[in-house]
Amino acid sequence: MAEATIQRIEMGILEGTRPRHAGSNARLGPHGATVRLPIVRITASDGASGFGRCGATAMALESLIGQDIDTLVSTDGADPACIPVEYPLLDLAARRVGEPVYRFVDPARSPEPLRVRIYDTTLYFDDLHLESDEEAVALLADEAREGLATGHAAFKIKVGRGARHMALEQGTARDIAIIQAVREAVGPDAPIMIDANNGYNLNLTKRVLSETRDANVHWMEEAFHEDAVLYRDLREWLDREGLDVLIADGEGTADPALVGWAEEGLIDVVQYDIFSYGFTRWLQLGARLDAIGVRSAPHNYGSVLGNYATGHLARRIDKLPFVEWDPADVPGIDASGYAVRNGLIELPDVPGFGLTLDEDRFSAAVASGGFTLTT
Repeated sequence: MAEATIQRIEMGILEGTRPRHAGSNARLGPHGATVRLPIVRITASDGASGFGRCGATAMALESLIGQDIDTLVSTDGADPACIPVEYPLLDLAARRVGEPVYRFVDPARSPEPLRVRIYDTTLYFDDLHLESDEEAVALLADEAREGLATGHAAFKIKVGRGARHMALEQGTARDIAIIQAVREAVGPDAPIMIDANNGYNLNLTKRVLSETRDANVHWMEEAFHEDAVLYRDLREWLDREGLDVLIADGEGTADPALVGWAEEGLIDVVQYDIFSYGFTRWLQLGARLDAIGVRSAPHNYGSVLGNYATGHLARRIDKLPFVEWDPADVPGIDASGYAVRNGLIELPDVPGFGLTLDEDRFSAAVASGGFTLTT
């Protein structure tokens, strides 16, 4: 293509609403129903534009004005200096060549549309107001059935109620009862993951996994703070018990030691965040994890756009088993090209990330607290 430079950068914040209020987890209070997305749109000198999530300041972005786009982004992602603005750049680059991002970053240029497995990540502590375990169990089971009705076939359950919000024994017993109830609600074949947000210790982890043996937990996520000694103990215990439960971690501090532990066989699933770690770094890390047989499962929460970005990433990472699906409706962003069916997200075969930005809503967001940079 002909050379093009960056002529204009705009930023505005769009707000969206989740299908239902998201409750607490083991560490934090209620997450609420609202999401806020800082959106940056980049317009090139040839008239093409791309947009995406980007929290960088105007000062951090102003040096990009006038730069050659092809020097900033390629099929291997963004230049290291451009990681904070990689999503708008990737969207722009893929749109300029008329390809979805997943095909733009795929060296084989695979022609077929992409479908990726997803899991419902919305089963929070929505039950803390209920004194009765029976009512709590019924509520979470109903929420899981809602997920089934909207096309999900895999589910992640927040656990660790006894870490902060409930007495230890009471909260742990409720965790166990809810895991068992969700399994009953979604049937025997749907993968179930549990996520303690570091709210367990080693012995609590063993207890919960032992008492939910029949629920066939697929992975145990963030059982406790990253610790190679404790993970080695957990791995040995799982092997002795004959429990086929994967160990997943990496969301919180993106501890660089985690990949080394994965190479040692202590970690089965690495979960660095899709935005704070980033698409470009995931392209590199995913290839490394594929080579050692470790799964990649980028953490995605509160961004909405991470649902779609992780799907595109899956084309380049063989062992990316699921997209973490955290839904919300964001007026101003049209994602109708995506479809959730039978536990899969079907990605649209259109340029960029397959999303459309409403001009009026975005312009209003830019005028109300955003910024514009031009040549």
